[in-house]
Amino acid sequence: MDSSEKVVAVIMVGGPTKGTRFRPLSFNTPKPLFPLAGQPMVHHPISACKRIPNLAQIYLVGFHEERDFALYVSSISNELKLPVRYLKEDKPHGSAGGLYYFRDIIMEDSPSHIFLLNCDVCCSFPLPSMLDAHIKYGGMGTMLVIKVSAESANQFGELVADPETHELLHYTEKPETFVSDLINCGVYIFTPDIFTAIEDVSVNREGRANMRRLSSFEALQSATRTLPKDFVRLDQDILSPLAGKKKLYTYETNDFWEQIKTPGLSLKCSELYLAQFRYTSPHLLASGDGKKNAKIVGDVYIHPSAKVHPSAKIGPNVSISANVRVGAGVRLISCIILDDVEIKENAVVINSIVGWKSSLGRWSRVQADGDYNAKLGITILGEAVTVEDEIVVVNSIVLPHKTLNVSVQEEIIL
Repeated sequence: MDSSEKVVAVIMVGGPTKGTRFRPLSFNTPKPLFPLAGQPMVHHPISACKRIPNLAQIYLVGFHEERDFALYVSSISNELKLPVRYLKEDKPHGSAGGLYYFRDIIMEDSPSHIFLLNCDVCCSFPLPSMLDAHIKYGGMGTMLVIKVSAESANQFGELVADPETHELLHYTEKPETFVSDLINCGVYIFTPDIFTAIEDVSVNREGRANMRRLSSFEALQSATRTLPKDFVRLDQDILSPLAGKKKLYTYETNDFWEQIKTPGLSLKCSELYLAQFRYTSPHLLASGDGKKNAKIVGDVYIHPSAKVHPSAKIGPNVSISANVRVGAGVRLISCIILDDVEIKENAVVINSIVGWKSSLGRWSRVQADGDYNAKLGITILGEAVTVEDEIVVVNSIVLPHKTLNVSVQEEIIL
């Protein structure tokens, strides 16, 4: 790649009309800022973008309130020494429409390539090698793909690619019948020609609506039910029609990949990122042998401000946030402990997420069976939940500001 060419990255962060499956954790923090492995969800794709050569700017596009992101955007820009900017949509425009809506800002640096990433995707983000492949293919766009089990493929966009040239030949979003075990990872790179392709969809849609309006009252009714011309979906409106036209190509990853749809999957993704830290950021992983510091088993992140008693045993797959207090004899396995939580002596937490400012009493037990996909496969305590001494909470979801003085199992406490 020519050193004079610039690249920009756009990360789609969505907004409050989505994220209902992430409750009660999304009540008091936007889903993209929920911590995985001790870092906000959006931090992982942003960090990966830092490795892209000639990167000029990172844009976050969504319709959360700007104040929700102001502090984070400012701190991450300073930390990475790279401009990160939040662009707020006036309304949802779809995955491609949101990109088009801010086309003038995105093109300010005259980039030769634009990365487009979805925030709720967890993977190793092999962006530099993907860029190399994209330049070699010479198409308008390249998408990251991965092989999954045939049983789970229909939850995603399935595709067929030429095994030799890697050209995208066919694409269908969440098909009812099996098409392929190769799926779309939600990570793309495009040339600026993508804006023309999106504009063509809008123009064609407007033209079809006008033709319908001329025909009859009934046609007018159906036209009003079609999508607005400025709402353009990347998958159905761009990828499917352009497949097989030598414009789109695929880059397959053999590394980990997961979509962060639910709190259960966020716990799984936290585990994947903690494991990745061994290779990318070993300084973020805690260590301890149970003498001066708590005994650490496997991959664990502990925020520097947290206070953990040396007799506690932590891990594997544990993330402890700021100002957490962990008492003597506590055992933590596969859990995310959020800011300002207190866990008193001999409490146990397994396969659970403990919300901000919550308190777990002595000898209490908060646990689940750990099926990340099941609705009650992990236990979730919302913000400021108090679990009293010796109370057991199993496979349950507890909404914020509740006090539990009796044990519960497989319940949603409203």
